[in-house]
Amino acid sequence: MFHKLIDRLLNSRIWALAVKEINQILRNKQLIFLLVFPPTIQLLVFGFALSPDVQFLKLGVVDYAQTQTSRELVSAMTENQIFVAQDHLFDEEELAKQVQLGQVTAGVVIPPDFDRQLQQGETSEIQVLIDGTDANTAGIANGYMTQIVQQFSHQLQANPRPMLIDPEVVFLYNAGLNTTWFFVPGVLGLVLTLTSSLVSSSAVVREKDAGTLEQLLMTPAEDWEILLAKIVPLFILMLGDVFLALTVAKLVFHIPFRGNMLVFTAVSAIYLFVGISVGILLATISKNQRQVVLTSFFINLPLIQTSGAIAPIESMPTFFRYLSLLNPLRHYVTIARGFLLKGVGIMELWQPILALIVFAIVLLTFSVKKFRSQLS
Repeated sequence: MFHKLIDRLLNSRIWALAVKEINQILRNKQLIFLLVFPPTIQLLVFGFALSPDVQFLKLGVVDYAQTQTSRELVSAMTENQIFVAQDHLFDEEELAKQVQLGQVTAGVVIPPDFDRQLQQGETSEIQVLIDGTDANTAGIANGYMTQIVQQFSHQLQANPRPMLIDPEVVFLYNAGLNTTWFFVPGVLGLVLTLTSSLVSSSAVVREKDAGTLEQLLMTPAEDWEILLAKIVPLFILMLGDVFLALTVAKLVFHIPFRGNMLVFTAVSAIYLFVGISVGILLATISKNQRQVVLTSFFINLPLIQTSGAIAPIESMPTFFRYLSLLNPLRHYVTIARGFLLKGVGIMELWQPILALIVFAIVLLTFSVKKFRSQLS
């Protein structure tokens, strides 16, 4: 029975069309390049470049006290390389000028009577100037500076006052607070979105540009057979991109994989159908490759920005948080982080998985309908 099914498949029109499509893909070096090189480079670039961590902020210092304690305070600020002492200046005006010109990000002014006030048990006020042009960096720098000064002040007290409440904090799933562990699963979804939509649209538009789409209409194959023969080879190649991206994430960024690989592969396959559907839809509404690229930017950029791959969903305005529910990439990013970092399964992620299935069915049905109407 099984041999008969294999023979029937090998002698079918779908197999002949699929073989034709595979041969075209293998001959198209540009398409092979798009499948392998950009996903790898994008994962590496975004994985290393996207980070909210703030380090090596240039620090300007005006130390009027010039004592051992004041120098120890500056040393405490630069010890963990969050701040790097750029210049030791002579007055506040020069410091303000450096901040204005962007030569230092933060500046600290230590008063002349710094040691005397500390020895008398008085509070000594130091002035901190922070460039607020980049609000995010300024806020983080302010938090770091406040924490460093508080810890230094605590060390100076002979009998430090005990804390009434002492919280014991445990970080789950990312004990080292490695920011790449947050970004890389999101970038995985981003890369699959861009690659699947662009590659599938390029494959269809290439047929239109070469005039071979009209030749396919002359064959005895049905519309659905032509489309299926196009989708299946692309789907298999794109599934290879999933494993390529997971390999890069594991070897380069040491991202753990704590979930079920088989289930994650199945969910990724569903999402690939979403990306391929978007690509086919782009190809049906575009006349050439240039229009496909321009239209894909119009569609893919909002998908990426509202997906939570780069910025947390919780930090978005209320309207965009609800709007992102209509974004299939948001659901895939949630699933990827759940499988890779938390090791959860279908029972915990059934809602985003169900949403992906609905998106795949709706988009695939709509894109197939548009493609068949174009063929007819």
